[in-house]
Amino acid sequence: MSGYDQICEAVEFISQAARLRAAPDVAVVLGSGLGGFASGLQSSRTLTYEEIPHWPESNVVGHEGKLVIGQASGRTVAALAGRVHLYEGYDLRTVTFATRAVAMLGVKTIILTNAAGGINTSFSRGALMVIDDHINLMGSNPLVGPNDDRFGPRFPDMTMVYSPRLRQLAHEAGASLGLALSHGIYVALPGPSYETPAEIRYLRTIGADAVGMSTVPEAIVARHMGVEVLGISCIANMAAGVLPAPLSHEAVLETTQRVRGQFIVLLEKIIATIHA
Repeated sequence: MSGYDQICEAVEFISQAARLRAAPDVAVVLGSGLGGFASGLQSSRTLTYEEIPHWPESNVVGHEGKLVIGQASGRTVAALAGRVHLYEGYDLRTVTFATRAVAMLGVKTIILTNAAGGINTSFSRGALMVIDDHINLMGSNPLVGPNDDRFGPRFPDMTMVYSPRLRQLAHEAGASLGLALSHGIYVALPGPSYETPAEIRYLRTIGADAVGMSTVPEAIVARHMGVEVLGISCIANMAAGVLPAPLSHEAVLETTQRVRGQFIVLLEKIIATIHA
């Protein structure tokens, strides 16, 4: 069975199991420790990743592994509580399976969130950064290999991966809530080890403001399929060498839990205005 057929099978299952009458208005991919948004959706239906045909399962702490479809701010939202990563041993086509599936459901807007390390020294733990652009240092691209024209063109344009319209909406939503959102460049590395201080100095030199191990493959695939993308990073820790302290996943989860409330309120505000 081809990758396209597998995605079609997953989409058919989701449509029937969630009793969808129309495509969700927006999809939200929730990064480490940020899955609480999915639990707050109203009139929701929850599907675990393991029950959806061909859907890859994440084994990372902080990624719940469920698809929740429900209502938020008067919109139908498909919330992906958790994602899979290159460092788990998956290839990038598998990593982006979920992105292609929600696009095939008919979603036209996707919000990609993550927990990231702060490279920009003006950032602090718990800051929220709107992604203006990215740098792909994962060593590959999810579009490598034969192109299926049913997904998108062989050579998709990446001039504006992250929608200027959605970035402005996010900025305005933050301002209306009294949240001073940062903007910056996100760089993706494969992980799972955190970067060295020397690597962080290099990444700062080439223009990166935050670093993580996800999001970029999903953004590329979303644009390949014509989906409008907004990216938001929670600066869960300052990157290696910025502060004299070791890094840990536990500290990342502690930070994301601390900002969970304002993060959820921000997402709800953005979702309310996207299709207004």
